[in-house]
Amino acid sequence: MLTTTKVETFRNLIGGDWSETQSGQTFLSINPANKEEIVGVFQASNEEDVRQAIDAASRAFPQWAATAPSKRATILNKAADILEQSADTLAEELTREEGKHVNDARNEVLRSAQTLRFYAVEGQSFTGETFPHDDPNMKVSTEREPLGVISVITPWNFPISIPARKIAPALITGNTVVFKPSSDTPLIAFRLVEALHNAGIPKGVINFVTGKSSDIGDLLVTHEAVKAVTFTGSTIAGEDIHSKSSFNTRTQMELGGKNPIIIMDDADLDLAATLTVNGAFSLSGQACTGTSRVIVLQNVKDAYINRLIEKTKNLKIGNGFEEGVKIGPVANHRQLKNILNYIDIGVKEGAKLVYGGNQITDGQYAKGYYVEPTIFTDVRPDMRIAQEEIFGPVVAVIEVSTYEEAMEVANGSDYGLSASIVTNSLHIASDFTKKIQAGTVKVNRTTTGNLMNAPFGGFKKSSTATFRESGRVGLEFFTQVKTVYVGY
Repeated sequence: MLTTTKVETFRNLIGGDWSETQSGQTFLSINPANKEEIVGVFQASNEEDVRQAIDAASRAFPQWAATAPSKRATILNKAADILEQSADTLAEELTREEGKHVNDARNEVLRSAQTLRFYAVEGQSFTGETFPHDDPNMKVSTEREPLGVISVITPWNFPISIPARKIAPALITGNTVVFKPSSDTPLIAFRLVEALHNAGIPKGVINFVTGKSSDIGDLLVTHEAVKAVTFTGSTIAGEDIHSKSSFNTRTQMELGGKNPIIIMDDADLDLAATLTVNGAFSLSGQACTGTSRVIVLQNVKDAYINRLIEKTKNLKIGNGFEEGVKIGPVANHRQLKNILNYIDIGVKEGAKLVYGGNQITDGQYAKGYYVEPTIFTDVRPDMRIAQEEIFGPVVAVIEVSTYEEAMEVANGSDYGLSASIVTNSLHIASDFTKKIQAGTVKVNRTTTGNLMNAPFGGFKKSSTATFRESGRVGLEFFTQVKTVYVGY
């Protein structure tokens, strides 16, 4: 039975006005820790809503592009103030909606505010170049100009920080935005847009529509006024968006991962096990950079696995509002079933299930989408659980004999998002950073996490490998270069 008391209905933002969908339909956002609790009611938008949002963004673009960067920055900073001042309340809403621990939710809200501030500064110094030449009566330079209307489509696992790192550089460089968040986490996305709206952003500069990708996703990609699409999500969805985009529509796809951590025989095994647990099971394994493959040297395998299991046993599972909880619910019923299906596949493939593997349904867990952290050993590199993205708290341990074999296994994936190695050898560490096929490479650190001011993106099927997100280079995707020759 759904809890329906004091449930607020949230609207789209189109052309500066909060509005209901043309479809007249709504959908519910549900708490994954308690599926009987409704977090909010949201608009099930249709293509007419999207057209209106794109039209509003198109109309607003010329004036916003001509707005002084310092004024754009002022709005981003005011929105950051709003997020920071409401961080505790927003963290509670994020936890109710997505399931992560409230401390992690608060950190995500604050990081999003920092992202707005970062781009408010960096965007004001992101300029072109002047080029030397042989004509003393001519100046040759480049200018960076905004693209126009940007479609921003984001996932549920980092439902405010990922939108912030896309929307902030888009806005500071003079673009206008149509933003569609995941239908699993529309509330915290609404709060980000609300903060920008309350900070005084002009009408139509940012537009917000909620609803199913199957209903409105295509138009966000194919409309002739959309000049760029930035998307984070599954590789299948990213390939679909990329294929449907026109020749003149720029795309930025940050997609899946099957991220390895290599445990060398000279590694600190306690550190290795801790890094694996943190990388594989934090956020319930629902991070694109999460550790999903452990590649361990044969002569330390048993000692490492013992430590890994022991540390995993100590993880507290529960509601994100409970003290000490390390693993919350997974995002939704569909995600739960997908994870359980892959666990079943692993068993049928002949991998050895040494820990976890079950849905938790007792007592307080009965109302939520909970699954035990799961460890497989005796995994072959060609098994599906070693090749396909699961996006849950499941780790596959693969035994190898040499460093060279470890590298072959690590690179033997269609994905190349993040990778790590645990070793005390500077030679091995240096060789690893050169030869691993991944966009984010770490030594003696988890595969998860990236700095706000450093580039982020993947290789192979983890990215379109065009433009990186985050850091100063994150501004490049949202601008085009014009070369100017002036004779005098």
